[in-house]
Amino acid sequence: MQDVVQVQRFNTGIVIPVYFPAGVDPETGANLLRDTAHSYAALVEDSSNVCLSVDGAAHGWEIARSIAQECGAHVVCSQDNKGKLNGVRYGVEALWEREELAYFVEVDSDGDHFANELLNLLRAALHARAREDEQVLVLGRRLSKHRPMGFLRGELEELADRVLLDALSYYAAQSGAPLRLEYATTLEEYPDFHSGFKLFSRAAARAAFIDEPVKCGVGDDAYFRHACEAVMTVEALLAGARLVLVNRSTFNEQPVTTFGLLNRERLVADKMIWPCLRLGAPPHFVAQWLANHLPRLQLNTLAPQGKDELLNIRRLVFEAMGMDAGSDEAVHWGPLFV
Repeated sequence: MQDVVQVQRFNTGIVIPVYFPAGVDPETGANLLRDTAHSYAALVEDSSNVCLSVDGAAHGWEIARSIAQECGAHVVCSQDNKGKLNGVRYGVEALWEREELAYFVEVDSDGDHFANELLNLLRAALHARAREDEQVLVLGRRLSKHRPMGFLRGELEELADRVLLDALSYYAAQSGAPLRLEYATTLEEYPDFHSGFKLFSRAAARAAFIDEPVKCGVGDDAYFRHACEAVMTVEALLAGARLVLVNRSTFNEQPVTTFGLLNRERLVADKMIWPCLRLGAPPHFVAQWLANHLPRLQLNTLAPQGKDELLNIRRLVFEAMGMDAGSDEAVHWGPLFV
């Protein structure tokens, strides 16, 4: 096996997407970005292999440029704000010509993705590739989703993760290429697909970030902003990457988040709509997957708000898949007894 420290120092590119929402005090975000950028720059021999990628010139360009100068990181900026995936794409493209980079890491700028744990993601990638020299996608799995993100978001990400696993399984059965999960589901039923800490081998990164976007008819918000983690994951796996999970730490509560600034029902629906379209899932299968997973969520016990939230998400998914959602009263919520 390769020396994992050497791979980290000389063969790993790190992209940190940057976005400061308009009207929000940037001081906390700037401090977290500074800590993240300096921490990752200290891991690599050439600190310009760390790229701060600003998603929209009006959303943190001056702050990111100043921090990049402090730690020697590279910095790029897209003119328009489209969403996280747009920022990561710009960053990977900026580092792509550095042929020595065998791995690319995307890591959020919110201070909740600790640089000292990158070595574990690389170690797991090298372990998987030592047996079969193929591409890998390593997810930094959160030990808890509810602790860092809160009850509501944790429940909604579980729903999106479960449906994505269903869609990947459907595609595997249709394509004849088995879904390989021996490195991914040792500790729980479904992978943490929507984690913001991901490591890609080079060919997997090409599929996720360099190749032309496959939007499947959805809008820019759905593709670049809402379904960003699903896009990265699906495109890497379709390119033949083996899925690997590694436990990682999180804060007990996220220091900052833009989740509350978004239409969360639209956000969660789009996380499921794009991958189902990309993977060719028939609408009636998607309807059944929702019927399978909605009743198991503890969010249902928050009545009536929890059920209302899930019904609205279901309605958006049905609409996008060309189905009639019917009346809310006709939706069944699992067995009579538990």
